[in-house]
This record gives sequence, structure tokens and C-alpha cells, in this order.
Amino acid sequence: MGVYSHMGIWMAVALFASAHAGAVVVRPVANMYSRPTRDADVVSQAIYGAGVDRLEEESGWTKIRTADQYTGWMPVEDLRPLRSGERPYAASGKVAQVDSLFAHLYREPDVTRHEPLLTVPFETRLEVVAEPSDQPRWLQVRLPDDRPAWVQRGDVLTDPRPLSLEEMLALSKRFLGLPYTWGGASSFGFDCSGFTQMLYRRHGVLLPRDAGPQAAWEGVQPVDRGHLRPGDLLFFGSSAAHITHTGLYLGGGQFINATTHIRPIVQICDLQDPHWTRLLVACRRVK
Repeated sequence: MGVYSHMGIWMAVALFASAHAGAVVVRPVANMYSRPTRDADVVSQAIYGAGVDRLEEESGWTKIRTADQYTGWMPVEDLRPLRSGERPYAASGKVAQVDSLFAHLYREPDVTRHEPLLTVPFETRLEVVAEPSDQPRWLQVRLPDDRPAWVQRGDVLTDPRPLSLEEMLALSKRFLGLPYTWGGASSFGFDCSGFTQMLYRRHGVLLPRDAGPQAAWEGVQPVDRGHLRPGDLLFFGSSAAHITHTGLYLGGGQFINATTHIRPIVQICDLQDPHWTRLLVACRRVK
């Protein structure tokens, strides 16, 4: 499969931020639950401004589908339904994509006068409405609920591109120390497969959401442990048929992953560690 063309990948990234129908996420990071109750487990997340399809409604909850075809239940207050004929948010025009781990959004171009309106995660896409020449540090944006806001240019990219493999590996280390979060798919906290999916998305490849489907995906091929290369995906579990964890190989016997092992954070681990040696059941390379 390889890396998509320049145009193809950024169309795909745009779809991640703005699926073609239904609603837009208005919470910085919105949990998706297995059932329409907060007592259910979190299966994934959608970030601010993401477009989702609405599939079903039930007592203050909406079953949604994200652009990577993942489904789950979300409280209705975390969504704003799109109006008839309304285009998806941040799907066209000038768009700023958050490149910092987190970005504060403000009511005016000043960091001191008021607290931030909200803080959004890495990869959030924002519609740019003005670039005042007298405020070179700032961009004015329109939020998904139509409020105006300001973001600092240093927090965003206006011309994102697919990262090379080396750039993706370097990017992975920016997230070291972030908390492990079950179901996490943002810089507020990742789970293992949410982390590898994000990294490969930045590289231009759209992996499935969960570890098992990533290992079984037609876009990867098996590789022997003795022939690993940086960027290969590692899969762990009780057997190849029961994969429960994944990480990204960095080289030199080390890999980076979001894990609860010893400390629940994004961390670099050693494949020689008996814990990981015992659990490694598959290695894959993106075609």
C-alpha cells in the first residue's frame, strides 16, 4: 500500500477531521462508549472539530461512526448536528492544524487578558477566517459552534504534509510521558493502537483502529524479528490469535508504545526485557 500521494493522504486526513455527514464534535476530546451510558467502557475517542456520522439516537445519546469507520455511543452534548446543507467543519478553505501537543484557544489575540476558551489536542483542525497583518503571531478561527477564537501561529501548521519515516519516528518521541488512557486517541492520552494509528496517519497511512485488526490488515506484511527495521509494528499478546498490545519499533532493540507496564505512559521499552520477549507474537511492516 505504501504512502499515499500528497493529495490523497491529505484528503484522508481531512476526512478524519471532517466526515461527510451528521455532526461535529464540540468537546476537546470526546469519549465513545460501547453502550449509551457512562457506566460502559470507552472504545475510542473523537477530537474537537471531527465530523461524524449519526447512526442512532437513544435517551440523550447518539451512536456515531468516525471517519476510520469506528462506532460508539457519545452524549448528545458532545456533538452539534450539522444543519441542512451545511458543509463539514474544516473540510475546505484555509485550515490550521494543531501541531503542538496541546493548543490554547483565546477570545482575543492576547494570552494575558482572559483564560483560554478551551484547550484542544494535537491534530485538531480549525477554520481560519482572518490573518490580521497587525497581529502576525495570531490567526483568527471559527469554532465548530460558530464562535470566533484566536490561536497562536506557533501552535499550528497551515500547510501540513505527510511525514517521512524518519520524521514520523522523531515525532513519536514528542509524546513521551503522556498518560496511557484506555480507548485514548488523542494527545490528552493514548492507548497502544490509538498511538500507532496516529503516527502512521501522520506518515500518510490509515491503519485500522485496534491492535488485532492492525496486525491482520492487508496493508502490512509479516517480518521476522531478526530483520526488524525502524518503523515496523510490533504486536504482543498470549498468541498471534489473541493480540492485545502494539508498539512502533525504533531500532537497536527498542520500541515506543503507550503502555501500563511499570508506568502508565508513552515510553520507550526494550525488546530484550523478558516481559516483552515473552509476549511478542507478531511483527509487521507496512507495504
